[in-house]
Amino acid sequence: MLKNILSIAGRPGLFRLVNRGKNMLIVESIVNGKRTPAYAHDKVISLGDISIYTEEEDTPLSTVLEAVKTKQAGEPVDIKGLGGDAQIREYFGEVLPTFDRERVYTTDIKKLLSWYNLLIAAGITDFAETEAEEKEENETPAAE
Repeated sequence: MLKNILSIAGRPGLFRLVNRGKNMLIVESIVNGKRTPAYAHDKVISLGDISIYTEEEDTPLSTVLEAVKTKQAGEPVDIKGLGGDAQIREYFGEVLPTFDRERVYTTDIKKLLSWYNLLIAAGITDFAETEAEEKEENETPAAE
């Protein structure tokens, strides 16, 4: 599910991949549904490709978002209500106890929590990638 949700550097919010064009992607904002192109020079990253540093090995973003959803019972996170940097890091320690406290910055945690809120507001609540989606993705050749 998160493979089709994109973050584009310099643009606020998250985007859903709609289609691929020549030298560009057609993306749709998950906030307002507005479609725009994302060109080859834009830094675009799929949420499915992001992971969080932990003490053992990196944890996929989908697993972390599921943990936040479990802790919040599917409700949005009040990021400002958490308080300062220390409280945000403490909260994230409850969500992912093994996160690498030296390599994961508070700004990264805030961005992750804001993405979680955007996804929840857009009705996207299934963060875990199912085995059927993984199999389909591996069988589908990449279009370029």
